[in-house]
Amino acid sequence: MKKLLLSIAIASMFSSVNAQKQLILYFSETGTTEAVAKELKQQINADMERIETVVPYSGNFQETIQRSQREMQNGETPELKPIKSKINDYDVIFLGYPIWFGTYAMPISSLVKNNDFAGKTIVPFCTFGSGGLNTSSDALKKALPKAKIMTGYGVRTARVAAASKELDRFLKENGYKKGSVEKLPEYSAQLPVTDEEKTIFDEACSGYQFPLGTPQTVGKRQTPDGMDYMYTVKGRGQNGDNATSIIYVTVNKGAKPEFTQVVR
Repeated sequence: MKKLLLSIAIASMFSSVNAQKQLILYFSETGTTEAVAKELKQQINADMERIETVVPYSGNFQETIQRSQREMQNGETPELKPIKSKINDYDVIFLGYPIWFGTYAMPISSLVKNNDFAGKTIVPFCTFGSGGLNTSSDALKKALPKAKIMTGYGVRTARVAAASKELDRFLKENGYKKGSVEKLPEYSAQLPVTDEEKTIFDEACSGYQFPLGTPQTVGKRQTPDGMDYMYTVKGRGQNGDNATSIIYVTVNKGAKPEFTQVVR
């Protein structure tokens, strides 16, 4: 009887999800976030639209930094081309963007300035060099108090090839896609880093262009693909002061260690 009720509940959940109208709305400057958006569309078959600025960003890293810094300092937001999709027609909006300066890119600032998304469910997804999912999600909650901001998905630009498999898990875990996945275990308690664990951390982070700090403690969990590590790291913050961050590292079977994100 319990199994029957559980089956009915699961079927009801997916029926409810499938009845909701979904939109993938994203901004992408270099094409990386667009690649994730297209993978997302392939997996959930939602409508999709790209956010475009009237004056495009160049795609050049340094020029983008200079322009976005100038916009932020002057309190400006870039003008957007009109969105063709009717936001009011959708229940769930997957909102995609690259991370700039620790939060969503400036075109998203324009979007949330002109749309309150009242009553909508917003699922953030983002691409980044080191991290920013948590900070950008928090910023969306402040900017869109009338919307429901859900747990999001983020992937490093260097690991965008992993998005297909990770999105499959993310979508199933959160009920946006039919199917089920084995729940991952919790991380173990934080313990002092061993020499072997320090080596794993160094291998995962050595290719990153900026120093990420020194690992102090680590928690671990076994996964179907290998082992995940959650390091507590001491380093320098953006202002040069001492700062503590969490850096996640994954080691899939037969593969080199990779860091997946920094949470500051």
